[in-house]
Order: sequence, then structure tokens, then C-alpha cells
Amino acid sequence: MNMDAFFQAPWVVQVHALCALTSMAVGLVQWLGPKGLLPHRVLGMIFVALMATTAVSAIFIRQINDGAFSWIHLFVPVTLIGLAGLVWSIRRGDLAGHRKNAVSLFFAALMIPGLFAFVPGRLMFTTLFGVIVGS
Repeated sequence: MNMDAFFQAPWVVQVHALCALTSMAVGLVQWLGPKGLLPHRVLGMIFVALMATTAVSAIFIRQINDGAFSWIHLFVPVTLIGLAGLVWSIRRGDLAGHRKNAVSLFFAALMIPGLFAFVPGRLMFTTLFGVIVGS
């Protein structure tokens, strides 16, 4: 493990990674815990805030493509649209739609892009495995 690599990364990358990892933990608690009770509702609001912060912070992370957007930035609108659908469905009282949106958001906007964070050469790979690829 190489925490120095993480702490040397730009602050926006650190915020992005911490919010994404915390979203994953909160999402798992939401998925496995009881639904509809006050803790679920509060954690749901926290999840939405964390995911929105993760998505917005990603806009400012452009090291992969020499300062330009890369293909992974396609997950930003996916996340923001998914969050809107998640909130809209529960406010309408559509529990089945809310469940579908929550599961879709968790996988399409968190787990799939999260896997790409652990590709050799990326920060999370270096942080977790302590290996700097190309050095």
C-alpha cells in the first residue's frame, strides 16, 4: 500500500476518491439494510450528496487525457441523470422505480467506473498495491 501516492495527488482527486469510496460503503449499507426507515432516508440523502460530489469533482480531473475530457467522463452525465431519476422516483412514491434506479446507479455510476480506477498506472492501483507502473 502506498498512501503517499494518494496524499500527493491533487486535492480534487482526493475528494473524488474519498467520496466515491464512501458512496460505495453507504450504498452497500443501503442495499443490505432495512428500507423506508429514517436511517435509510438519511443515508439516502448522504449517498446522493456523495455521488453528486463524485460526479462534479470528476469534471475537474483531466490528467488522463492531457487536460481534455476522456471517455471516462461519460459517467458524469450518467451519474447526474441517475441521481435525478433516483430522487424523482422516490418523491413520486414509485418504490419499484426507486429500487431500479438505485441498483442501476450503484453499478453503472459507481462500480463500473470504480473498476477503471484500479487499472495499472492509475492512482488507486498505485495506492492499493504500492506499485508505480512505468517507473
